[in-house]
Amino acid sequence: QVQLVESGGGLVQPGGSLSLSCAASGSIGSIGAMRWYRQAPGKQRELVASITSAGSTNYGGSVKGRFTISRDFAKNTVPLRMNSLKPEDTAVYYCNADIFTRDRWSSDWGQGTQVTVSS
Repeated sequence: QVQLVESGGGLVQPGGSLSLSCAASGSIGSIGAMRWYRQAPGKQRELVASITSAGSTNYGGSVKGRFTISRDFAKNTVPLRMNSLKPEDTAVYYCNADIFTRDRWSSDWGQGTQVTVSS
């Protein structure tokens, strides 16, 4: 059993900053890529940022230069630092990871954390 638990969401004013984190726990053999997605009301879920097991990063176009994804391999966590937040960043943010347990890889998701950018 694997769990991904997000934390750090909340309300922030436009131009402000917020940090999210996601922790993976359970019967983990290995973790491949870890990602953050977001879904705003009435919109499709979109990729925000990803980081591979080698530390290579990739960002969605709308957050490039403002958000930074990192990874703590020892703690199995993936922080997301969000700067210069805009109202259009308002969404539920989900953590996703490719995790190897026992004898197979699976793509696991967290429950999500709400981020609201509003004055």
